[in-house]
Amino acid sequence: MRGLLSGLVGGLSPIARFRRACRLLEHETRAAQGFALLGVLARDGMVAAQYQVARAYLEGTGVPRSPLEGVRWMHAAASAGHAEAGFSLALMLLLDPPHRRGADGLLPVALPAGLEQWPDPLAAMGWARRAAQAGLPEAQALYGYLLATGPDCARDPQAAGAWCARAARAGCPQGDLGLAVVHLAAGGDVPGADPDAVAALVRAAEHGLPTAQYMLGLLHERGWGVLPDGARAAQWYARAAERGVRPAQARYGALLLQGKTGAARDVMAAETWLRRAALAGDREAATLLGDLHVHGEAAIPGDHEAVKWYRMAAEQDHAMACHMLALLYVAGRGVAADAAQARIWLERAAALGNVAAMTDLAATFPAATFPAQGPGNGVVGAPVVDFAPAARAGDPVAAFNLAVSLHAGVGCAPQPGQAVVWMERAARAGVVNAQYWLGRMLLGGGGMQADPARARYWLELAARHGLPEACLVAAQLRLDGRGGPRDHAGALALYHHAARAGRVEAMFSLGAMYGGGHDIAPDRARALHWFRLGAERGHALSRLMLGRYLARGLAGTVDVPQARYWFGQAAAQGVDAARAELEHMDAG
Repeated sequence: MRGLLSGLVGGLSPIARFRRACRLLEHETRAAQGFALLGVLARDGMVAAQYQVARAYLEGTGVPRSPLEGVRWMHAAASAGHAEAGFSLALMLLLDPPHRRGADGLLPVALPAGLEQWPDPLAAMGWARRAAQAGLPEAQALYGYLLATGPDCARDPQAAGAWCARAARAGCPQGDLGLAVVHLAAGGDVPGADPDAVAALVRAAEHGLPTAQYMLGLLHERGWGVLPDGARAAQWYARAAERGVRPAQARYGALLLQGKTGAARDVMAAETWLRRAALAGDREAATLLGDLHVHGEAAIPGDHEAVKWYRMAAEQDHAMACHMLALLYVAGRGVAADAAQARIWLERAAALGNVAAMTDLAATFPAATFPAQGPGNGVVGAPVVDFAPAARAGDPVAAFNLAVSLHAGVGCAPQPGQAVVWMERAARAGVVNAQYWLGRMLLGGGGMQADPARARYWLELAARHGLPEACLVAAQLRLDGRGGPRDHAGALALYHHAARAGRVEAMFSLGAMYGGGHDIAPDRARALHWFRLGAERGHALSRLMLGRYLARGLAGTVDVPQARYWFGQAAAQGVDAARAELEHMDAG
């Protein structure tokens, strides 16, 4: 009987044998038989069978898992033009998580023939392009995404939009997500400012893509392109969090903790979501969990738990967590008091730019105690960290810490001259925060003689490294022509950098510059845009100016009810000019 059945199977066409093998592969007890049949077909050159063999090796279905064999067969199928194989290979070539290599991981330890390196974004783009050209919508979306965000040498925003649009028209929600990413990447101002990007993101989110749901939550929380709405943000975050998106879990937990979901504060639910995010590696969530335990708000609070969560975040270079962990070592809460460990975490927090760690902890760290000083000459009997030996040995972070301590008069009389010396050493060593603070100190005040030219140099250097605070101050110097020539176009560019980082002061300044009276072409529509963004984020003067633009139609649109609303918001923040505008409207 077995011989008869074998003969019947052997008489089937290759397509029929392939279908039978796939059916067997789906049954746990007969998967090995299905794989054996697929192997024969794959070795005989059937491309569809090669793809299924690759999947079986990668998933361990009907055969022991073998990433090397899986990738080898996937490469063979993709090289023969199999679209799904090309798409799968492109995805794999974008990944390189070390913990997932080897026998228990997705990726092989060695590279199969035909592959030169791993990861390889350019090769991934090539395979995605072939699959996209073969008509696979998911590959079209991936190829469009890579054209928008991949290596600089291969980017093509126009082609990216075309491929993502093609995928979206085919009903692929990843295409809409790709369109949103393309529009956001090309926007240049603030994420979400392009209504097409928001519309594409909404479509992708409503199709159930968790990444799109998270991004839409972010737009609603930050007010990027939409009015800030914590309740809507929480709804989208919740949907993405349920699907396992780690940052969505963290943000949803934070909103629950802050009571910004449209309902009362829910600490228990917040702790649950924050824990899930933290265990998945989210450092912000871990820090918030540490806060809950330190403040006794966790379900079962404990200092040892606070230490665990702060350490988890601190080891991922979260500055505030480093600061808090050091404080726990100083106080001996949850751990034995350990001055050496406290100092290690203090210096790490300082290196990450946490000024509070440099000043507040310097006043409590048990290294040395200075004698009492006269009124206004320093902190009476304050213990300080002795940063001087490490600073003299060339440690730039210690030099920065020492400069902050000397400038603030922590444990001694303020010494602004020495503070500048040490701050400049740190700045020259590349500490970006030191470059910013050196620039601020050189602008004068606090016993320092002003040197605007040097101040401008250091502030612009810090701005080139992307520090938003430095962009703001350097822009004002260019605007005023202080420390160098007036440069309104350069100031505009710096304000754009700061605005992209979310600084509302920069948004107001952009509105003012585009409104006229500066050495750039006036653009009232863009001025309205920036005043609106600043107003939606709570900036009082932006609210006043938005009200004026809407009341007087300065950008071509008169909207008296909205003008009254924004004047009211500004007046509630104490802006007298806004009250006068309201009184004028009422009198008229």
